[in-house]
Amino acid sequence: MNPGPGTARDFDAIIVGSGPGGSAAALALTETGRSVLVVEKGRNHLIDLDDPRRLIQRYSNDEIKFGPRHFLGPDPIVEPRTFRISEADGDRVFVGEVNSVPATVGGGAVHADGKVPRFLEEDFRLLSERGPVEGAEVVDWPLCYDDLEPFYEQAEGLIGVSGAAGSNPFAAPRSAPYPMPPGPAMYVARLTSAAAERAGLHPYPAPTAANSVPYGGRPACNNCGFCSFFGCPIHAKGDPVAMLQRALLSGRAQIWPETCATRVVIEHGRATGVELLDQAGRRWVEPAASVVVAAGAIETPRLLLLSGVEHPLLGRYAMFHFQTYVAGHFPQRLHVHRGRAVTHVHDDHLVSDLASRAAAAAAGLPWIRGGMVEHAGASLPIEEAKLYPWGSGHGASMAASPMRDHLGALVMQGEDLPQSGNRVDLDPAVRDARGLPVARVTYGPHRHELAASDHYSGILTEVLKGAGAEWTVTATSPMPATPLTPYGDLISPIPASRHVMGTARMGRDPADAVCDPWGRLFAAPNVLVADSSVFPTSAGYGPTLTIVALALRNAAAFSAGT
Repeated sequence: MNPGPGTARDFDAIIVGSGPGGSAAALALTETGRSVLVVEKGRNHLIDLDDPRRLIQRYSNDEIKFGPRHFLGPDPIVEPRTFRISEADGDRVFVGEVNSVPATVGGGAVHADGKVPRFLEEDFRLLSERGPVEGAEVVDWPLCYDDLEPFYEQAEGLIGVSGAAGSNPFAAPRSAPYPMPPGPAMYVARLTSAAAERAGLHPYPAPTAANSVPYGGRPACNNCGFCSFFGCPIHAKGDPVAMLQRALLSGRAQIWPETCATRVVIEHGRATGVELLDQAGRRWVEPAASVVVAAGAIETPRLLLLSGVEHPLLGRYAMFHFQTYVAGHFPQRLHVHRGRAVTHVHDDHLVSDLASRAAAAAAGLPWIRGGMVEHAGASLPIEEAKLYPWGSGHGASMAASPMRDHLGALVMQGEDLPQSGNRVDLDPAVRDARGLPVARVTYGPHRHELAASDHYSGILTEVLKGAGAEWTVTATSPMPATPLTPYGDLISPIPASRHVMGTARMGRDPADAVCDPWGRLFAAPNVLVADSSVFPTSAGYGPTLTIVALALRNAAAFSAGT
C-alpha cells in the first residue's frame, strides 16, 4: 500500500497506469537509473510487492468472478462511462460499461489472450501508401517500421512471444526469430486454416505472449482455454508481469495499487507532480521531475482534460477496431474450450487486391482495408447457458452444446479510420464514485469500415463453409443503430473491441498532433504519453506489442532528454 501524504519522497518519474505501456516505461526508466513510482487505481492480484520474485495465485477459471463480479475492475456502477454516436444524440444515450479494460496491476494485458503481432510497414505510412479518404483524417506516423523494429525485438524478448518467423508472407522484415516456437494448434483452427489455404489465403500461427515452453521463470501454457478476459492462473502469459518484475527487482521502482491519479499538476508548461487519491480518501500531490501517462486511450485523455491540458485535438480521433464476426455451426464437436483462445490468424485482408479495389470503387471509396482475422470459437459455458431457454430441456441443450462446442468463428479486427468527431471528453453531468467527471465516448463508424466489413465477411463465410460449417451467421461490432437497438450488450452500437487508440495522436506539428514524435506532450514536454493514445492510425492488428515497443523507445529517449 502507499504511505500516503506527509512522507518525504523523491521520484524521478511518476507513471500513471501499470499496463503494457506503463510497465514498459517503468522498465526503460529504471534501466537508465531513474527512480519511478507506478500508481494504479485498481487492486493488485498479480505480484507480491514485498517480494517481486513471487507471483500471486488469485486468478482462476471462473466466469462469474471475472465477468459479472468485475474481479479485475472496473465496476461500471462505481466507475461508469457514457456513450453517444454523435452530438445529435444530446449529452449521452447510455451510461455504464463502455470499452472497459481491467483496472488492476498489470492493466489490460492481464485479461488479453496475448496475441501480439507487429504492424506492417504500410501501417506507418498509410496516407502515403493508400491516399486520403473523404471524411477521415488518415495520416502517416512520424516514424517508420525500421525505427521501431529493434524495439519490437526487445519487447518480444522481454515478455516472451511464441511464433514462427517466415510463416506470414505479408510480415515486415525481422532481425531475429521469435523467442519461442508456436504452441499446439487448436482443432477448430486446423479445420479453418486448411479451408483458408484452399481459398488462397495464408493462415499462420498467431504470435502470442503465452509461453509455449518454460520461459522467464514461468511455466508453459497448459491450454486450459481461459485466456481471453481472464488472468492466467499459472502466469504463462508474460505481458506485463515480466517487465513489472524486472523493474521492481531493480530496486528503483515502486507500485502503489488502489491509488487513483486525479490530475497531473502542470505549472508554466511543466509537470511538477500528480494529485493522488487513495482508498482511505486521502488526497495529496506527489512531486516528481516528470510524469508518464499510460492509462489507456480513454482514461489518458480523461486525466489530461481533468488536468487542464488544452489542445483542440486532445481526445479526438478515437479509434476502435471494427470487428466482423462470422460464426459457423459444425456437425462435429470442435473442443474450443481447449487451447489459447486463438492459435491461428491470417492477414490477407490488410493487403490490396483486385477484389478489394473493386469493392472500394462500388462503395465510392478510394480503397478499403480489413484487418487480422482470428480463427476462433466460443468457449465459455456460462455464457452459453444464457442462450438456451430455461426449463426441463436446458440440461440437454448444454450437453449437446450447439452454441459452443459446435461453433467455429472467424473474427476480423478491421482497420478503423480516424475521424475528428469520434472522441473522448468529459461528461458534463455524470460522475464516478470519486466525484470525478467520467469519460464520454462519442463514436460512429466511417462508411469505409462498413464497406470493408461487408466485403470481407463474404470471404470469411465461404472459408467457414469450406471448413464444413452447416450454416453461418454474420454480425459486427459496433452494430448499426436502430430505434429498438439495445445498448450495452456485446453486440450493440457501442464497440466491443478493447483495442482503443488515437486520442492523443503524435506528430511533428503541434497544430496537427497532441504529442511529438517521441510521445511527449507539446503542451508540457516533461509529460510522456506511453499508451495507444498516441497512435495516429489504428492498423488492423491488436495494439499491445506496438504499445510496448513505442514505450521502450520513447521512455529511453525521455530519460536521456532527447
